[in-house]
Amino acid sequence: MQKKLIIFIPSIEGGGVEKNLFIISNYLIDKIKNISVITISNKFKNKFDSKIKFISPKADFWNSIGRGKKFFTGLFILFLEILKNRNVIVFSFQGNVYCTLLCKLLGVKVIVRSNSAPEGWSNNRFRYLIFKNVLRSADKVIVNSLDFKKKFKTKFKIHAECIYNPLNKNEIIKKSKIKSKIKFDKKKLKLINVGRLTDQKDQLTILKAVNRIKDKIKFDLLIIGSGVKKKQLIKYIQENSLSRHVKLLNFQNNPYNLIRSSDIFILSSLYEGLPNVLLESQVLKRFIISSNCPTGPREILLNGKAGFLFNVGDYIKLSKFILQYSKNKKVLSKKILVGYKSLNRFDYKQNLEKYFNIIKSLT
Repeated sequence: MQKKLIIFIPSIEGGGVEKNLFIISNYLIDKIKNISVITISNKFKNKFDSKIKFISPKADFWNSIGRGKKFFTGLFILFLEILKNRNVIVFSFQGNVYCTLLCKLLGVKVIVRSNSAPEGWSNNRFRYLIFKNVLRSADKVIVNSLDFKKKFKTKFKIHAECIYNPLNKNEIIKKSKIKSKIKFDKKKLKLINVGRLTDQKDQLTILKAVNRIKDKIKFDLLIIGSGVKKKQLIKYIQENSLSRHVKLLNFQNNPYNLIRSSDIFILSSLYEGLPNVLLESQVLKRFIISSNCPTGPREILLNGKAGFLFNVGDYIKLSKFILQYSKNKKVLSKKILVGYKSLNRFDYKQNLEKYFNIIKSLT
């Protein structure tokens, strides 16, 4: 392949999107010799293979600016790079509309990887029209679940390629065996949630659920993540006397030992794409209770055969599911096995090769 590949992701925040970014980039560098990553978040440089050219402002100042400023600064850097060499393909992980517009104006091919369901960003009519018309002009649109693909077809008339998240089971299991200083009480039901503390992840629903059952069972809840909703969650914990049950822990590079030590992984998101953390929990054979949000959880949990699904925001149902599991662990453990056996869909090399084939088809 002679064309240069530019991977565009202005703001790297350490979530599921970024996990896929690192995996995909480091796989492609063995197939494509000329790859650059454009980002403003230079502190993640060590996550990329040393053969990948890292294009980012060097000063630490840039890490502290807002996400919007990172997007437009990243676009300006991308603009300058394309002017230097138009024999490129751009692979956008973020800021997809702006990136696609710029690439089309400059006459270069662009691949868009959309990471979260349209419900999260297309409810406004004006934004819907912009997204629909701009994304349709991309040379390829990639999504990470079949449900997501259907939504793009019906909502935007866009034919997207579905590539499941590549899952490195061996690495997850290996990291899960590294000991953590955080310990659960073995006598209690152990609940865990991992995700950014934002509106999208809706951890408040989990807190409302456990508040209903705090006098019915003994449990510990660990919420791992950082974000703008942290103060709100702390306030709810304090006002409802949940401090002895709930612990908030900042973002962890390796949460796998803690997931492995838990009984139930709970996802409460309003919308997703294909949540990595559910797949990781299945690898570690944990029971899963998830919101039935668009898109991903229903597909991963096989419509409830591999875990429990509750309607978005339904904390009463969530609390009942937690109680149900606490009383029927042995019977419900069969769902864990069903989920584990279904993980072949997310085969690491098979799905990574699909990315390469799409890029190769555009050269």
